Amino acid sequence: MILHGYFRSSASWRVRIALALKNLKVEHKTHHLRRGDQHLPDYLAKNPQGLVPALQLNDHRVITQSLAIIEYLDETAPEPPLLPSDPFVRARVRAFAQVIASDIHPIQNLKILRRLSGLGIDDEGVRAWAGVTIIEGLEACERLLLDAPGPYCFGSKPTLADICLIPQLANARRFGIERRWDRLSSIDDYCRTQPPFQIAEASAQPDAE
Repeated sequence: MILHGYFRSSASWRVRIALALKNLKVEHKTHHLRRGDQHLPDYLAKNPQGLVPALQLNDHRVITQSLAIIEYLDETAPEPPLLPSDPFVRARVRAFAQVIASDIHPIQNLKILRRLSGLGIDDEGVRAWAGVTIIEGLEACERLLLDAPGPYCFGSKPTLADICLIPQLANARRFGIERRWDRLSSIDDYCRTQPPFQIAEASAQPDAE
């Protein structure tokens, strides 16, 4: 398999964590987002959205969107599972992941920030937009976990929730947002001691800058 991604893309990062947790090996192909590699014709033939990640299977079929890729991996390589067996907890994990993947990340990603700049908003205003979006979303994430056991988001095993959370917290650091959430910070500290999360870390990737 080939994972088309970029070291700092949090969506690509999610897939790298899932692959590492399941000990699945892939070839990594980099598409430099700031240089616009994702808009080149060869890549658009694989993913018409011009976004990363995309997972190219051994038979050359392609899956796009990080959560769809992760659920495919969970269904085709089910150990260890990334979703709990209990239906209610499984729904909570998916809801938490979607707060990040649907409501935080898309509003503060590079594509949107460039559009804001194109509308004449200065760098300070663009960073403020991203900061407010991240803070509001992570405030909700903190409250969603107040009754959940650790050391991961929902217990003793990593799930889709942790896979989405760790890259988003890295995004928060990039925007200079202080650690202010005790539960999220505790999960982040723990995950970053675990080998699968270390393998997937942005700074550990061959294309890291």
